[in-house]
Amino acid sequence: MARSNILIITTSAATMGGTGKPTGLWFEELAVPYYAFVDAGAEVTLASIAGGPVPIDPRSVKPKGENEASVDRFLGDAAASKALAETPAVAALEGTAYDAVVLPGGHGTMFDLPESAELAALVGTAWAAGKVIAAVCHGPAGLVQARDESGAPLVRGRRVTGFSDSEERAVGLDEAVPFLLESRLRELGGRYESGADFQPFAVVDGRLVTGQNPASSALTAQRVLEALAAG
Repeated sequence: MARSNILIITTSAATMGGTGKPTGLWFEELAVPYYAFVDAGAEVTLASIAGGPVPIDPRSVKPKGENEASVDRFLGDAAASKALAETPAVAALEGTAYDAVVLPGGHGTMFDLPESAELAALVGTAWAAGKVIAAVCHGPAGLVQARDESGAPLVRGRRVTGFSDSEERAVGLDEAVPFLLESRLRELGGRYESGADFQPFAVVDGRLVTGQNPASSALTAQRVLEALAAG
């Protein structure tokens, strides 16, 4: 099998709207899939909505030795850290150049991914070209404006998951986000499914792979690799 080329697109939002509350990428949701893909032999490109350094949610990084193993590995990986500090903007990329497009979460995604026409266009183009599209936790916020070949919402009629409304309420940020992700996916016609709060859960609908929460990062990455192998 040819070496897979995977594009990971992150948020560029460092604060929660006008609240000034710090947010950004949830580090585990990048690091876990990143190394799952790299260790499987894939070529991985990191990008972001605006380009440049990616903001990391401070709640997602602890002192060395207290993080998810992949987070500590990333923090100690000079090449990966450099790539995260020098991301190209999504507007400069062509979705058809990659075998899969992956959207990790973090609350920052709720503020800039849904507003990015460039991201919606890239995802739609990649989907139409037969690529795998994946997102985890709040990453499916980047799917809400994406359209399939027929012009319908990409998630319409397809099995999908993402950070649940009950999980959002449990972390106390249901009033801070611009919309509740589960509710929006349902409104768009997505066949939303979920597992227990904060437990690993992912669903696959053909080339669309989604994971529910941070704990679902590894499972989502595994499903992406399986979808690529099946393709």
